[in-house]
Amino acid sequence: MLWGCFAAGGTGALHKIDCIMRKGNYPPERQIVVGICSMMKKSKSKPMTQILERLCRFEYITVVIFPEDVILNEPVDKWPLCDCLVSFHSKGFPLDKAVSYANLRNPLLINDLNTQYHIQDRREVYRILQQEGIDLPRYAVLNRDPDKPDECNLVEGEDHVEVNGEVFPKPFVEKPVCAEDHNVYIYYPTSAGGGSQRLFRKIGSRSSVYSPESNVRKTGSYIYEEFMPTDGTDVKVYTVGPDYAHAEARKSPALDGKVERDSEGKEIRYPVMLTAMEKLVARKVCLAFKQTVCGFDLLRANGHSYVCDVNGFSFVKNSMKYYDDCAKILGNIVMRELAPQFHIPWSIPTEAEDIPIVPTTSGTMMELRCVIAIIRHGDRTPKQKMKMEVRNPMFFELFDKYGGYKTGKLKLKKPKQLQEVLDIARQLLLELGDGREDCEIEEKKSKLEQLKTVLEMYGHFSGINRKVQITYLPHGQPKTSSEEEDTRKECPSLLLVLKWGGELTPAGRVQAEELGRAFRCMYPGGQGDYAGFPGCGLLRLHSTYRHDLKIYASDEGRVQMTAAAFAKGLLALEGELTPILVQMVKSANMNGLLDNDSDSLSGCQHRVKARLHEIMQKDQEFTEEDYDRLAPTGASSVVNSMRIVENPVMTCDQVYTLIQSLTSQIRKRLEDPKSADLQLYHSETLELMLQRWSKLERDFRMKSGRYDISKIPDIYDCVKYDVQHNATLGLEDTLELFRLSRALADIIIPQEYGINKVEKLDIAYAYCLPLVKKIQLDLQRTHEDESVNKLHPLYSRGVMSPGRHVRTRLYFTSESHVHSLLSTFRYGGLLDEEKDQQWKRAMDYLGAVSELNYMTQIVIMLYEDNNKDPSSEERFHVELHFSPGVKGCEEEEKAPMGFGFRPASAEVSDLSRDEPDRALPLSEPMGIHRRSPLIRNRKTGSMEPEVGVVVGVVVGVVVVVVAAVKDETRIASIF
Repeated sequence: MLWGCFAAGGTGALHKIDCIMRKGNYPPERQIVVGICSMMKKSKSKPMTQILERLCRFEYITVVIFPEDVILNEPVDKWPLCDCLVSFHSKGFPLDKAVSYANLRNPLLINDLNTQYHIQDRREVYRILQQEGIDLPRYAVLNRDPDKPDECNLVEGEDHVEVNGEVFPKPFVEKPVCAEDHNVYIYYPTSAGGGSQRLFRKIGSRSSVYSPESNVRKTGSYIYEEFMPTDGTDVKVYTVGPDYAHAEARKSPALDGKVERDSEGKEIRYPVMLTAMEKLVARKVCLAFKQTVCGFDLLRANGHSYVCDVNGFSFVKNSMKYYDDCAKILGNIVMRELAPQFHIPWSIPTEAEDIPIVPTTSGTMMELRCVIAIIRHGDRTPKQKMKMEVRNPMFFELFDKYGGYKTGKLKLKKPKQLQEVLDIARQLLLELGDGREDCEIEEKKSKLEQLKTVLEMYGHFSGINRKVQITYLPHGQPKTSSEEEDTRKECPSLLLVLKWGGELTPAGRVQAEELGRAFRCMYPGGQGDYAGFPGCGLLRLHSTYRHDLKIYASDEGRVQMTAAAFAKGLLALEGELTPILVQMVKSANMNGLLDNDSDSLSGCQHRVKARLHEIMQKDQEFTEEDYDRLAPTGASSVVNSMRIVENPVMTCDQVYTLIQSLTSQIRKRLEDPKSADLQLYHSETLELMLQRWSKLERDFRMKSGRYDISKIPDIYDCVKYDVQHNATLGLEDTLELFRLSRALADIIIPQEYGINKVEKLDIAYAYCLPLVKKIQLDLQRTHEDESVNKLHPLYSRGVMSPGRHVRTRLYFTSESHVHSLLSTFRYGGLLDEEKDQQWKRAMDYLGAVSELNYMTQIVIMLYEDNNKDPSSEERFHVELHFSPGVKGCEEEEKAPMGFGFRPASAEVSDLSRDEPDRALPLSEPMGIHRRSPLIRNRKTGSMEPEVGVVVGVVVGVVVVVVAAVKDETRIASIF
C-alpha cells in the first residue's frame, strides 16, 4: 500500500518530500524521516511549504506529510513511520490519536503533544505562566460549573466587576476559558462612553466591533483580567527553539477592529526588536510549554512586557528571512539529536543561528528625537452653568453619602449619581405641584425645573456631558443686598452648581482627526498628502516600536475626546472613539498637569479680574492712560480691539440691545407652528437656545445697571457657536453681535491671564508649572533611551531612516493652560527681543494673534546632530512651533501674517540632500513662497488648521514659531 502526498511548491529540494513510503519500512537509502502530522490546511500552507522546502536541503533529511484522510480515518499503527514528528493541534485535529502514535513509535517530538491539551485551556496557560514566573496581567477565573458553585462568585457594578472577591475596574477584559473561542470582550467605563469592544477571529477586514452593551456575559466560564494600555499595538512573538525569537508588531484588534492588509491581502505586521528581558520571556515560554515552534502574544504597557496568550505551533507569514532561519534551526535540532544514533556524519555548524545584531547609521546629519505638543481641545457646544442654593434634607443626605463633608466639596459625574440628583429634583417638583400648604420646600421652582430639564437631556447619562458640583455653606449663601436681610437664614446650606454643554461637537471631532492626520507631516517621511511615502513615515515608525508615544488629556470630556479623535487621525484608526480613548489616552489629572480648579483662582488672578472690571466700566472713550493700563505689553491684538471698542460701556450697551433682539427673534420663532420640530445643530432645540441666551441677557446687565464683564467670554462663545453652526436660522444682527462681542472678548480673555508681564508670569506659574517641569523632563530623557524604540537593522530595508527613534508626548488641555504656557515662553526670558530681531518678529506675531482658538497648538521638536561632539552646544537643536488653531469667522485678510526662517548655512543646505525625509525640505532658496505640507483643502467647514513658520536661532538652538496664514508657508531669511 502506498502512502504520501505532494507538497505544494516548485521542484528542486521538494523531491525529498517523500511521496512514496513502504508500509512499515524505511526507504532503502537511510534518511532521517521528519513526519508532518497536521490538518491539510496547515501542512499545505505557504509558510509550511516554504520551510519544508528549505528543510529538505539538509542532505540526510526526508519529509513525509501525513495525508489528512489517514490521520482522521486510519488507526495509528497504520500511519507512516518517522523518526521525528512535527504535529500540532488545530480545529478538527485528533490530538488523542497523535499522542497514541507518539507513544507507539516514540519519535523525536518537535512540539510536545500532551502540553497541547493545556494550550487549549486559557486557565492552564495562565497557571503555567504564573508557575514559571512570567509576567501576565492581573486576572481571576470565573468557573460556571454546577458541581463547583463556590468557584462562581460574580458581582457586577456599573464600572467594575468583582470575581471571587477580586475587583476589576473598567476597562477590563473578558476571555472565554476555551482558547479556541476567540470572542474576547473589553468593557469600557461610563466616563469614556461605556459599551464594549467585541473581538473575534478575523472576518474579511475586521477583527472586532464596538457594541453599546456594557454588561458582562451571564453564561459560560471566563477569565477576567485588567486591561493593559499598549498604545494600540500588540507584539506577536514566534520562537524556534529556546534561543531564537522573531517578533512582529501589528495594530491591536481591540483598537478599531480594522485589519490592516497589504496589496496581497495579508495582515500588515512589522518586525520589532525584543529587549533582553523579552528574549528571556520567549525562552521561558518555549521551555515551559515544551513547544519548539511556538507563538505567543506580548503586551508592552507601562514600561513592562506581559504575556497574554500562548498559541502553540505558529509560523511567521511572508518573511523569507524567517523561513531560512526556521528551517536551519529545525534541521540542526533534528541532526543534533538523531544523526549520532544513525551513524550519520554530522558536525553542528559553528555559525550563530540567531540573527546577528549589526550597527547601522541613519545616514542623516540631524535626527528627530522628540516631539512635544500642547493642544487645545476642538470645537465644543457653549459651556453653561446654573447655581442654586439648596436646603432640602435629601440634598444633604446625598452630600453625606458621597463623602462631601471630608472636603466641603463634591463632584458628581457618574450616571448613577446624576440620576440621584434628578430623582430628588423630580420628587421636590412633584411635592410643589401638589400645592400642599405644609410644603416647606425652599428651593426655587424655576431652578428645580431647569435642573430637571438639563439632567433629562439626551434621554441618558454619559458622564461626560453634565456634572453637578455641591459646596457646603456653613452659614448659608452670602447676602447680595440689604433687602434680603430679613428673609435670609444663617443655617447651613449647599450651593449646587450644575454645569452642562461644553461637549466636543461633530465638527470638533473632524478638526481633531484632520489635525492628527496633518500632524504626521512633523515626522520624517510624512510629507505629501498627509501620509507621504507609504510605510515610510509616522505609521511605520510607530508600528515598529521606534516610536515612544504617550497621549495625555485633562479629565474634561471634550479634551479627552479631542485627544482620542486626534489619535485616530494620527495613527490611521477607524471606528468609535471609546476604544481609542481607553487604550491611547492617559488621564493627566495629577498635580495640576493639565487640569485646574477654575473655581479657586489665584489671588493675582482675582486682582487682575477686578482691575479689568473697573477699567471696562468707564463710560467714555479709552484714553492714552487706559491703553497704558490695559495693554502695557503693547500687544497689537489688544490695542486693535480697544480701538474697535472705543467706549466700553457704549459697546456693552450695543451688545445688550443685540442680545435682547436675539431673544425676541427666538421667541417669535417658537410661536411659529412651522418651527415646532426645528432641530438646531447637535440636537439642540429652540427652547434650549432661548434658555441659553435668556440667561446671558439676565446675567450680563446687573440690577445696578452696570455690566458683568465676566460674561463677555460666554456671550462671544455663544454667538460664535451660532454663527458657525446655526446660521441657517437667519437671525438678524448676529454678525454684528459677533463682531462687537469678539472685540470685547479679545481684550478680556487674554488679559484675564495677567495684564502686565509680572502678572502674566505669576498666573502662568500657578496654572502650568507642573506641565513645564514635565516638558523639561521629556526633553532631558530623550537622549537616555538609546537602547529602546529601534528597528532591527536587518529588517530596515524600505525605511528611510532605520536607526531613527522618536519620543512623542501629546498634551491635550483647555485654553487656560495654553495661554499660560505661551506667557511662559514670551515673558520667561528665553531670548531678549531687543537683542534678537528674529525672536522679536516671532513675538510680534504672537502679539498680533487675537484668539487662541480651538485646536491651538504649541509644538516643541528636538533634533540631534550625531556628527557633533556630545558635549557641544550644537549637538541638540530645539524648534518651537505655534499655531493659533482653527480659522474663525473673521475675514481672512485680517489674519496676521507670519514670517519664517531656517538657518541658511551650507551645513543646512547639505542636510536637505542627506535627509530626504526631513519634516520640511530645505532645498529651496530662502524667501521662496511655497505651499505648506500641512495644508489641504477640506470639506469640513471654514474652520481649518493652517500654518506658516517663524524661526529664530541662537547659539545652536533653533526656535520656531508656526503662524496662521492663508494658503502658503512663507520662508524668509531674517538675518
